[in-house]
This record gives sequence, C-alpha cells and structure tokens, in this order.
Amino acid sequence: MTKLCLSFTAEATGTALKVLSHVNGVVNEGFETQGDSISVSNRSSFKEEHSRKGLGLYLSKVSKPINATEDYFRAHAKTIKYIVLGLLGAGYVAYFITACIVDFERAIALVVLTSLAVVSKAYDLVKTYHGDSITKCFIPAQRSISYGHFKCKRPEQLISFGGVCMFILVIFIFSAHRTEVAWRSVFWGLGLQFCIGLFVIRTEPGLTAFQWLGEQVQIFLNYTKHGSSFVFGPLVCNIFAFQALPIVIFFSSVMSVLYFLGIMQWLIIKIAWVMQITMGTSPTETLSVAGNIFVGQTEAPLLIRPYLKDMTKSEVHAVMVGGFATIAGSVMGAFISFGIDASSMISASVMAAPCALAISKLSYPETEESKFTSEENIKVACGDEQNILEAASSGASTSIGLVANIAANLIAFLAILAFINASLGWLGGLVGFPSITFEIICSYVFMPVAFMMGIPFEESFIVAELIGTKLFLNEFLAYQKLSELKSNRVNGLDEMIGDERQWISVRSEIISTFALCGFANFSSLGIVIGGLSSICPSRRADVSSLVLRALFTGTCVSLINACIAGILFVPPVDCLDVFGTSFFNTTNIDLKNCCTDLFGSTVNNGTISFEGSWSTVTNATLYFTNCCDLFDYAVCN
Repeated sequence: MTKLCLSFTAEATGTALKVLSHVNGVVNEGFETQGDSISVSNRSSFKEEHSRKGLGLYLSKVSKPINATEDYFRAHAKTIKYIVLGLLGAGYVAYFITACIVDFERAIALVVLTSLAVVSKAYDLVKTYHGDSITKCFIPAQRSISYGHFKCKRPEQLISFGGVCMFILVIFIFSAHRTEVAWRSVFWGLGLQFCIGLFVIRTEPGLTAFQWLGEQVQIFLNYTKHGSSFVFGPLVCNIFAFQALPIVIFFSSVMSVLYFLGIMQWLIIKIAWVMQITMGTSPTETLSVAGNIFVGQTEAPLLIRPYLKDMTKSEVHAVMVGGFATIAGSVMGAFISFGIDASSMISASVMAAPCALAISKLSYPETEESKFTSEENIKVACGDEQNILEAASSGASTSIGLVANIAANLIAFLAILAFINASLGWLGGLVGFPSITFEIICSYVFMPVAFMMGIPFEESFIVAELIGTKLFLNEFLAYQKLSELKSNRVNGLDEMIGDERQWISVRSEIISTFALCGFANFSSLGIVIGGLSSICPSRRADVSSLVLRALFTGTCVSLINACIAGILFVPPVDCLDVFGTSFFNTTNIDLKNCCTDLFGSTVNNGTISFEGSWSTVTNATLYFTNCCDLFDYAVCN
C-alpha cells in the first residue's frame, strides 16, 4: 500500500485529527497516526466513504417528512380507520341501494347476504354486552317447558309424534345411567330441534329462505362441472364417479378456504353458544357437535383436539353421536347432485345437531365432573396453511382419501349386496322362496320403524328398505335408491308396475331424506375408532367401549329427526297428479296454481323450454299447451 507521510508537531497533529474526524461526523479510517506523524492510506477509499456518508446525510433529510407522515398515521390510526370504514360503508350503502333500485329480483342474494351480516354483527354485540345476563336466564335446573297448541291436520302427524315418544322411551330404557339423566338438556335439545323445524318447514319465510339457500347451493355445486368436464371430458355425463365424486373434492376445497378465513370457526362458535346456554352442556362437546353440521365425524373432533384427553366419557360419547347423526357438507353436496331436495338436506343436518346432543345425554348421562365449564378457556383449532391458495390446494388434496374411501365402499358394498342377494336367493330357493333378498328382509324388519315415522303403510316397506340399506351398508346407496324413486315420480312413471312400487309420495320422500341423513352405519365404526384414536391415543379404550352405543343413539337421532319432519310437513299439491287427473276445462285453484308454477318455469325464446323441476318432466310441453288453452299468460304468446 502506498502511503503519504506528513510530519507535524504533536499539537498540529491533534488539531488535524479533530478537523478530519469532524467531517460528516465520522472517524476517517483512511488516516493512521504514528507518533507525531499522520499516514493517509488509500486516499481514493477515503473519498468514496466521505461521499457515501454525505449521501446518507442527504437521504436522512429527505426521509424526515416521510417519517413524520408515518408517525402521524401511527398516532391517529384509530381515527383514520374509522374514516376509511365510514367511506367504505357509505359506498356500500350507495351500491346496495342502486342495485335494489335497478333490479330488485337480481339483488335478492345481495339483500340476504347483507341481512346476514347485520344480524351477525347484532348477535356479536348482544353476546358481548348482554351474554352473561342471557346465560344466567338459563342456569336454573328446574325449568318448566310449555308447549304451544299444535293442530294436527292429518293422522300421519299424530303417528309421527308417537314415533318421537317411542324412540325417546327406547333410548331411556337402554340408558347407561337412567337416574342421572339431565332432563333440561333433553327437553331443550328437542325444543330447539322442533323450533328449527317449525321455522324451516311450516313458516313461509323459513321455507322460502331454505328453498332459496338450497337453490344457491345447487348453482354453486354446478361449478364443479367446469373442472370435472375438463379432466374427464364427456365421461362426466354418463359415469357416476365422474359426476358425484368431483363435487366432494370441490366442496372440500371450499370448506378448507372458509376455515382458513375463519368463517367456519366463527359460525360454529355462534351455533355452539346457543346450544350451550340453553342445554347446559359443556363447551367442548357442544363445539364438536355444532361442527358436525358442516364437517365430517373425524374432522369435527379436530376442533377440540387438545381437550379430548381430559373429557368425560359422556362428553366423548356426545362427540361420537354428533358424528353419527349428521353428514359432512362435502358429502351433502354429492347427495344434492343425485336430485335429493337441497333444502331438506340442509335443514336435516341443522336440526340433527341439538337433537344429537340431547339424545346423547339421555343415552349416556353425565356422571363425572367436567373440567370444561367455561368457554373462555376453549380455543378453536385452526389450520396450518399460510395463504388462501395453500388452503384451497390442501382441501382438495385432503379430499382424495375421502373420495377414494367413498368409491371403494361403493364398489365393495354393491358387490357384497349382490353376493348376499344371490346367496339368499339360493338358500330361499331350496325351500320354495327364490325371490328373497336383503332388501326384502330389511323391509319387514324396519317396516314398523318406518310406519312410526309417519310413512303410509303401503309405502313403509320401501322406506324400510332404505333404512336397512343405510344402516347395514352405506348412506350413499340409500340416497341413490331414494333419488331413483323421486326420478320415477317426477317423470310420471306408473306408481305400480306388477307388484312393485315405482315411487313414493312427496311426504315420504321428505321423511326419508331426514331419516337417512347421518353417518350411522356399521361401516363407519372403524372410521370413528381409527379417527378418534389417532387424534387422542389415550382414549382409544373409551372410544371402543362406547362406539356401538353411539351408533345406536345416532341412528335414533336420525329417526327422531324424521319424526319431527313428519309432524311438521304438510305436502304441497302434486302438480303431476293434478295434471294427470284433472280435465282442462275448469279453473279450480289447484289447477291454476300448478299452471302458474309451470308458467313461472317456462323460458320462451322462440323455442319453449323449462327450468327447475319441470325440466325433467316428460309431458311438460303438453301440460304447457293445455294450460295456455285455459289461461291467458304472456309466455303463451
């Protein structure tokens, strides 16, 4: 290194050092002192460092207003937040009003979503400021429950009520601790179930809301076709696996995204809070049962995974009953794609939750002291995904196991069913009854159960077959058979062909939909034991000892749910029957209403076509022509 040495006196040297070190407030590393001498090394490096420090001083002066702005926003963050929210709120109100004025029919979905947001915010405010007061209102153990006057218009409704009493009595007889039953939980659970059913089935707003929700779910599920048709092509139209199973993947992916956003956790917590304060159950078991409305029997316990090891046997039993008595949202989507009534599927799953919690406490009452008495210490588990794309991908990947399980079970159980029927036919043929099948045996065994749900005697044998198929084989097979019966009715097939009934009434379809809504079948026993044991290995023995009782209880919950539907449901006018039996030379009210419904589903763009349920009716065009001859509607022209 080349050095330039300058000699100074000691005093001059000190002065020079002070001057040089003062420049830009830095020590000049390019200078070295040796006694009374100063060495300047690498003059170019010194200049470069000096220039850099000067640039830093300049940038610090420029950044001062930026820092001041940041400090201002930080100090007034709350005020700015409220201003921004106010502007966004005002903008949304303007957009909402404009949308309603331009086309209110088209804006109905926006109105519903906005109303839900307002109600949920009001719910949060009430719970925050008055939650404790509301909870105290339900604390007293002695609570009288008064039932309002309910008028039965049909004898089947009275039979359905008898069915509710019968199933409750059976559960009580087989209860593990009959003297310890907390009747408050039982009555409140059944009361909540009845109120939900009353709102959904018997009130115009509830019926309209759930029908609209069912239609939106159906529209939403139809988006699956864009993905499955790209992957499978024309096979989607002809093969069951390519029609129904992709819906499970799509729905699972959407549910994963909703969990990542926290929407599902928020909704589950709200539902659980209502059930907890009314029924007096613990937060953990209530949270798991509420989660079963939307997710499956092995996914819902993940919400309370850290607490399973410390839960009582009664609480573990309630968790399993909730899984057996409900179905997952992804599987529900597949059943809706079969043609099962969407509003009935949704309402059945919602109504089953409080009933499952109530009947589980009747079947296995609490005899221990729960460690979870307050929801403040309960934290809802969330996923580990880092962003929304990972959540969507994770949900789709996770569903592969479910899809494979469904496909494998369908293949296995259909094959087993064929083998059983062949074996029974061979054995029956030896004694002169070659036509005996598994379905026939189920129809006789479960016929009294179907009849007590409110099914007419002549149709109870078919519904009994569905119940037996669901319990011993799989709910997929049962719903598939139910969808075939509904399709036969809608397409105008003869009710009886030979000695075989081809379809059942609308009332029986709805009751059957409720009765089949659940995972309670023997093939699910291994799933529950394996799932809960992997989540909490220390409770494997308790799970194994309680799982059969939980299966039996979950089955009864679905049957009680069907009885409630039988009590409340009054079948609408069957327009196919009206058109098939009426002469189009009269203006009776039923014929007019059916024609109005047909006109409302008609699209006239030069070529007449039909929407909704009328799109599958073979004679819709003939009915349309006859209605136009009788009534003058614009769509006829």
